[in-house]
Amino acid sequence: MFGPDKCGATNKVHFILKHKNPKSGEYVEHHLKYPPSVPSDKLTHVYTAILKPDNEVRILIDGEEKKKANFLSADDFEPPLIPAKTIPDPDDKKPEDWDERAKIPDPNAVKPDDWDEDAPMEIEDEEAVKPEGWLDDEPEEIDDPEATKPEDWDDEEDGEWEAPKIDNPKCETAPGCGEWKRPMKMNPAYKGKWSAPLIDNPNYKGIWKPQEIPNPDYFELDKPDFEPIAAVGIEIWTMQDGILFDNILIAKNDKVAESYRETTWKPKFEVEKEKQKAEDESTDSDGLSGVQKKVFDVLYKVADIPFLSEYKLQILDLIEKAEKQPNITIGVIVSILVIILTVLFRLLFGGK
Repeated sequence: MFGPDKCGATNKVHFILKHKNPKSGEYVEHHLKYPPSVPSDKLTHVYTAILKPDNEVRILIDGEEKKKANFLSADDFEPPLIPAKTIPDPDDKKPEDWDERAKIPDPNAVKPDDWDEDAPMEIEDEEAVKPEGWLDDEPEEIDDPEATKPEDWDDEEDGEWEAPKIDNPKCETAPGCGEWKRPMKMNPAYKGKWSAPLIDNPNYKGIWKPQEIPNPDYFELDKPDFEPIAAVGIEIWTMQDGILFDNILIAKNDKVAESYRETTWKPKFEVEKEKQKAEDESTDSDGLSGVQKKVFDVLYKVADIPFLSEYKLQILDLIEKAEKQPNITIGVIVSILVIILTVLFRLLFGGK
């Protein structure tokens, strides 16, 4: 399977290969890892997959390379085309006395005599003084003096009419209204529930894993066993109109595809681009400006950065929401920057 898929949080150009395991005879579906994103505009685009005899696969969008991978690399396909030599023994069981706790409560620890578990977390600040000018007799809210009882109000059916409340204007210039209460502060005597400190577990054996055994489905491979192409199928699942496709080409020479792309797709694309540019210049306030479109194009490229792969779905979800609500674009950019900085800090300082 090859082609664009943009739906909800999903935004990628699929490349999926079904490959027959010569040992088991089963067909296994292998997905390209970290595929490129689909362009976010409404222009016509051309997607190209180039399969090389040296096991290289290249993904192009509009003739520009967006992804390069190797069929036999475990880093590029999930699951890998070549299975692992060993697998965890499915019949191996963890011993009942296996202790995986690296730390345990100190059995010799005793709660200090002065430890008060019942002390509250907060107490009144006895040093606090009521601000001068505090209006004790004024409520924070009053009846709206401009409100009137509706003419069609029926006391028997609707109950006694009450005017809606508004903020008391006298409180706006005063430090406060109503009954004054001392603010709360942290209790210096608060310690919470006592628990024994942790110490190294003398019986710690580490995290248990089943032993590895030879994989009965393991095989070696020089190149993928591609079966002949017997037909071309098209899978469409869309919740919107205005999506068209045409010109599916299978060729033995990538130069043929390049020539066809330049003569068939590019002239049409250039016309569409000029038309889109004119529309952008006349975009009303509810749409996306030309600048915002460029920002989204950059954000989609950011989502494709490999070290952000763990957060790609969250980033794409943010971008999708911003496209629907252009007024939150700045907030989305800030959110993505926070994600990037978080990942960088985790790479630099570990999981702290």
